[in-house]
Amino acid sequence: MLLDWENLSIIGPALIAGLLVLATHAPLGQMVLKRGIIFIDLAIAQIAGLGVIVTHQFIHEPQWWLSQIIALASAILGSMLLRWTEKYWSQIQEALIGIVFVLAATGGILVLSRNPEGGEHLQDILTGQILWVNSQQLIFTAIVYAVVLLLWYRMPRLRQGSGFYLLFAVCITLSVQMVGVYLVFSSLIIPAVAVSQMKKNQLAIAYATGICAYVAGLLVSLFTDLPSGPLIVMMMALSGVIFWNLFSSIRET
Repeated sequence: MLLDWENLSIIGPALIAGLLVLATHAPLGQMVLKRGIIFIDLAIAQIAGLGVIVTHQFIHEPQWWLSQIIALASAILGSMLLRWTEKYWSQIQEALIGIVFVLAATGGILVLSRNPEGGEHLQDILTGQILWVNSQQLIFTAIVYAVVLLLWYRMPRLRQGSGFYLLFAVCITLSVQMVGVYLVFSSLIIPAVAVSQMKKNQLAIAYATGICAYVAGLLVSLFTDLPSGPLIVMMMALSGVIFWNLFSSIRET
């Protein structure tokens, strides 16, 4: 298959979506790793997904903005719950995050259990539809992420406490509807892990790790006609291993 204009028009928006996700998830991932709450993104993403599932279950073809509002409200409520557990039960925080994730995941399954298209909806939440992102999603997400990054770097105190959970919920809500739960987790954690032992340039190398994965995954998907989301996850893991070993000389001893 030739990489012509038609094919580029398919993977171009998907690549932009991936770059937008990485823009916020690379710094967020480093903070998540530092705080030791590795699976928080899975929990928040699943809660946001549950909000979307419930919306589509009870409202036929809801407006895009309505789905966004309900998903964001769900994610914010979930993030505030986890902030509360961190404050009072920090020693078992990771276990509580896992419990919240399982409850949100099984809740979605129960809501969709009598929907003949339930399996398809669930797959969309998990693996995403990155090849079907539209300009409205990209523009809106770019604006929101620009605000989040501005607050992240200009107001460092927001990285602590409830501010972190709120910014996290906003980013995860938008990301999960573009790329799915699996890619949200991979984009957040794998680049952060790949650079975790490096002395300098961690953020730049984390971005490079993610960018290579999205480019490679989309190209392989285009030429093999395999699902893009799972392929990008695989490429993210491969990219993480490559960058981990490539920059091994600058790891901390």
